[in-house]
Amino acid sequence: MIQVIPSIAIRKGKVVKMRKGDPSSEKAYDENPLDLARKFEDHGIEVIHLVDLDGAEKGCPKNYNVCEAISGYTNLKIDFTGGISTDGDITKAYEFGASYITASSIAVTDPELFASWIVSYGREKITLGADVTDIKSKKIAYRGWLKKSDIGLIDHLQYFYDRGLKYVKSTDISRDGVLEGPAFSYYQDIISSLFGSEILASGGVRGVDDIKKLDEIGIFAVIFGKAYYEGLLKLKDLEQFLVKKV
Repeated sequence: MIQVIPSIAIRKGKVVKMRKGDPSSEKAYDENPLDLARKFEDHGIEVIHLVDLDGAEKGCPKNYNVCEAISGYTNLKIDFTGGISTDGDITKAYEFGASYITASSIAVTDPELFASWIVSYGREKITLGADVTDIKSKKIAYRGWLKKSDIGLIDHLQYFYDRGLKYVKSTDISRDGVLEGPAFSYYQDIISSLFGSEILASGGVRGVDDIKKLDEIGIFAVIFGKAYYEGLLKLKDLEQFLVKKV
């Protein structure tokens, strides 16, 4: 069954969400990150996707303290992302309580280094963030989606899968934060191109029906955010996906 993972995006200590990665569209929510994490845990969520937006833009993590607080006061597993670009960044993320890390920009700027992490830290601990500006061109965006590359998605993924990568989180940026539904055909293309890959889908989720459809096409996990923050997706709605594994 598909895993459901809420996203908590942090900028300057606040929980925020944007439309299509546009900073001018940013909306802050009246939620304390720790209280929010506890709420997710109380409803059976086991993993959260913690996004350090300050770190993503600066190129080095800035919100380890949020990771530390959530780790210290919950039993949640934390997938920490945002600006990770050195071994030291990864070490600190783990020291502050992250269970896994997701890195994006470094895979564009120094693919050999990212590939080495898959081996040195283990393929269960490292996720590749590979987000595209649109599903037609499928060109990778990085540095908090502020920079666009000429690298094609499938070639990018294949390079790292050939080097042992297991997990990839991919977002169609044009769907992020607009509540228009995930790009289902986009994810089907990835799955058919990379048989056996574990894909984490992100962007566009409106409700339970979208999650069910992603499950049907073989998506490993779905990361959701705005639908919850805007009250369209209730935690009670997710109970069917939160059956404890025996």
